[in-house]
Amino acid sequence: MATYFYLRISTKESSDRQSFARQEKSLKAYAESNDIKYTVRNVFKDDISGSTFDRAEWLELESNLNEGDTVVFKEISRFTRQAEAGYEKYMQLMNKGINLVFLDNPTVSTDYISQLTSIANSQQLVTKTALESTIKLLLIVELDRVQQEREIIVKRIKQGIEASEKKQGRKVGQLDKMSDELRADIIAFIGDRTIKQVDLMNKHNISRNTLKKYVEFVKGEKEH
Repeated sequence: MATYFYLRISTKESSDRQSFARQEKSLKAYAESNDIKYTVRNVFKDDISGSTFDRAEWLELESNLNEGDTVVFKEISRFTRQAEAGYEKYMQLMNKGINLVFLDNPTVSTDYISQLTSIANSQQLVTKTALESTIKLLLIVELDRVQQEREIIVKRIKQGIEASEKKQGRKVGQLDKMSDELRADIIAFIGDRTIKQVDLMNKHNISRNTLKKYVEFVKGEKEH
């Protein structure tokens, strides 16, 4: 039985590989506390959207999985950002005997869900059916929350762009200081790179170079 670690960010830009840092910190701590080696042989990283499971590293990892193996994620959003497809994949893996561990979402790790399923299977039909529905709802709610969070962030940024078009008097690239709103959008941008740079540039009326400087500044803050 093997243990693997999976990390994912939504970017193709090599300069943002450091975005893996927070995930790695949590996964390495888990490995150390459970006496598991954290090496290139059992670590898989993708820099692609979580809206699909068609990811090179994930596909390679999944092809290596056998019954009793474990995959550890920092959070369920690293596994997927799609509720329906995510639920199907989750159940498929759990039914194959694959353990999924979500450090930030322990109540949807397969160990806990399997316990609930075992309890459900030991009950009479009515109780069993009710428990099975509760289990499915628990998973769907968590997966749907992840999907909705991304959609809300993208929508908020687009609304900000529309609002900024009504503002006058500021030249592109001119910004006295980083506003709280810009800082929040940059943090969201770093965590989910399906948010486009151009959207942030248009919303806050800044140039690509200025945005890049602010992104690097926020990343520096997060590292300290």
